[in-house]
Amino acid sequence: MRWEAQLVRPPAGPPEAGDADAVGAPLPLAGFGDVPAAGAAGALPLPGIVRSVRTPEFAGMTFHEVLAKSALNRVPEASNMPFRWTVNPYRGCSHACVYCFARKTHTYLDLDAGADFDSQVVVKLNVAEVLRAELRKPSWGRQHVALGTNTDPYQRAEGRYRLMPGILAALADSGTPFSILTKGTLLARDVDRLVAAAAEVPVSVALSIAMTNAELSAAVEPGTPSPEARFRLVERLAGRGIDCAVLAMPILPWLSDSDEALDALFARLARAGASSVTAGPLHLRPGAREWFMSWLAATQPELVERYRRLYRRGAVADPEYRTWLAGKVRHFRALHGLRSGGAAFRDAAGGDGPGPRAGSGAGPGAGSAAGPPPGAAPGQPALFDLLG
Repeated sequence: MRWEAQLVRPPAGPPEAGDADAVGAPLPLAGFGDVPAAGAAGALPLPGIVRSVRTPEFAGMTFHEVLAKSALNRVPEASNMPFRWTVNPYRGCSHACVYCFARKTHTYLDLDAGADFDSQVVVKLNVAEVLRAELRKPSWGRQHVALGTNTDPYQRAEGRYRLMPGILAALADSGTPFSILTKGTLLARDVDRLVAAAAEVPVSVALSIAMTNAELSAAVEPGTPSPEARFRLVERLAGRGIDCAVLAMPILPWLSDSDEALDALFARLARAGASSVTAGPLHLRPGAREWFMSWLAATQPELVERYRRLYRRGAVADPEYRTWLAGKVRHFRALHGLRSGGAAFRDAAGGDGPGPRAGSGAGPGAGSAAGPPPGAAPGQPALFDLLG
């Protein structure tokens, strides 16, 4: 959705007494310093901005506070997503994952898909209030709403802005089922709220954890909590009776797809009590592709040509690799007694059909430098092609 459709001009003054629909000016946030709203470096000079702020707590970042016209986003019917509605309280993400598909959406704001995506975060101050009003409409059919499908709702800024408690309450109070996908351990703050909501509506939670290697994680997703911190959150959720699925994506060719890496990942997920695991390879959509390949050239230059061959047809890896990885995923998932994510988290690694056994030399994880057959056709995107 384009930026202009999400913004309203801030009110010129405080709401009139008794005006239940008016949205007042935001409460000041202690420790935040105002950035001039127009013409200043780091400001976003667009209508609808309440203010742009910086704070030493988030060095190098600017938060652009806006008032949103709408909170519910309709997913096009042509999409292969298993849900039709989403809510995104933030645009941009301090997790700074070098592979994140959502990077291109920042160009809709006249910001770049690289450093700006990581450091220029849009905050929808009134999202919970707007959502509650939308859910009260007689036309609302209480369809499933997905959170975390674009940028992470539990990125670090959520600790300051606290938008999610209001969103969760609005959904539960209206009888609307919802799901959350996150890498943010800040979700632990809302465990009691999730337990309470689950008594009213269907609630599902999924964490994104695709590796155990803390050093690699710090390199490719530098703003996220460590893998071990996320494993501990799975344990905490399971201990409270909340089913926690895991999205083990993206698996990175030649970096996190070896037998040792996958065995360690699935073993740790089993110990943590994950209810299911969906795994699949890296996808490189425009915006993410350029940023990721720049990172690869700077840190792993010996892999650049391999990646160019593997993704020479577009965003998805060639079919031979995906088939090879699917076999690995099936093997290690079965070895550690884990189940697939089912309908909501279709296996983007290629389903559960026949595939090479673990330990075979069929793909890059076994050290092969050869690309797939030149005549192979590109595969169709699966559910989480669209997720970073």
